[in-house]
Amino acid sequence: MTGLTIDHGGAIAVDPDALRDVARRIEGVASRYDDARSALMRAYRVILDTPGFSAQVDTVELWSSGQRVARLHSECQKTATSTLLMADTYEYVELRAEAEMLSHTDPSTAQRLTRRADRLAASDDRIADMAEQLINEWRAGSFEGLVGNIVTPSLYDDVFGTAALVGLTSGFGKVVPGETLKGTADRVSVAPVKTSTPTGAPTGIAGALGRMPVTSGAQIAVEKYSFADGSTKYVAYLKGTQSVGWGGKEPWDLKSNVELYTEQDAASYQATLDALEAAGAQPGDEVDVVAHSQSGMITAHLAMESGFDVQMQITAGSPVEPTLDDDQTIIQLRHTDDPVPALAGGGSPEGTGSADSIVISTQGNPGDTPEDWLVDAHHLDTYIETAEEADASSDPRIDAADEFWRELDSAEVIERTEYHAERVG
Repeated sequence: MTGLTIDHGGAIAVDPDALRDVARRIEGVASRYDDARSALMRAYRVILDTPGFSAQVDTVELWSSGQRVARLHSECQKTATSTLLMADTYEYVELRAEAEMLSHTDPSTAQRLTRRADRLAASDDRIADMAEQLINEWRAGSFEGLVGNIVTPSLYDDVFGTAALVGLTSGFGKVVPGETLKGTADRVSVAPVKTSTPTGAPTGIAGALGRMPVTSGAQIAVEKYSFADGSTKYVAYLKGTQSVGWGGKEPWDLKSNVELYTEQDAASYQATLDALEAAGAQPGDEVDVVAHSQSGMITAHLAMESGFDVQMQITAGSPVEPTLDDDQTIIQLRHTDDPVPALAGGGSPEGTGSADSIVISTQGNPGDTPEDWLVDAHHLDTYIETAEEADASSDPRIDAADEFWRELDSAEVIERTEYHAERVG
């Protein structure tokens, strides 16, 4: 594993207004350099105009100093201009992405944002082209592990590359505001298979991913956290795909995968709702989620359309990215050589969720090996290794995520129940 990247996700690396503030500061420095150059040139002329003075001063060096300061002034001006151009480009990308997102639910606002973006592009012919290049480079980086495998080129370039193409062209990889699951899910039954009382909350992202159900047949675990003030919170741990079958007893199968990805209700989503209800969660309760693979799609819809208050979600290898509010935090783990998150089309250029939301990305298996046929980059154990590397980093955004676990750890009682679900009828 190598090249771990932790950022907010999306093509926008810095807030446009923050960039403009930097540009103004650079312009201030440029002004100081200009003042210094003028002072040096005045001194130079005074020395030359005063008889006998030039013999006491190295006027050549004084002139050269003025020229060096002039170059610094010019470089600062160019840097400020380039920074402002990049800020406009970032804002253009944000406006277009937000307009596309709101076109589904608020066409009038989407049109207003599009007009703002068009005016911005008209102010400088370079902006639209730079924005396109920025997005293309960002998307290419999201899929860099899916091509060029020298051991299994046909698998990576032809098969895995198709996942990226589907994510980019289908529109299903981004769950947009107002999108709800359609149709009726297959009937399911949900039953508890194991109860326990953990002594504390998970420690870190790797610890959370390691709390997946361990009982044979269980796909869901729900932990209820009861606090001294009488409040409660829930954390659901949802496994990924458990069967490559279609419509059998196992709800976490390929049928549910296809249904959820194409915006249809699915047995695995219904089973999750039933398990949360069985654990005591009511509409309005805070339900945070840790999910792998298929369950990343379940989590997206829990956060965006269910009655639960999903404040934190951690997904590993999810095939979609939700569109979250500014008060919802998401931690996404993506392996660039995993074809499943490639179905998300690289995510969204503007990112998603609160300022504390992060995307942790790397290659799960950077070596070219025959084991790539097993898609080991998608395995939960591989994602846990990535999470361990992130937890061990000194990145301040990881420290911010740790606060979530510390708060849960203050609960007086933790009750954990693992559930087995299956289709019926």
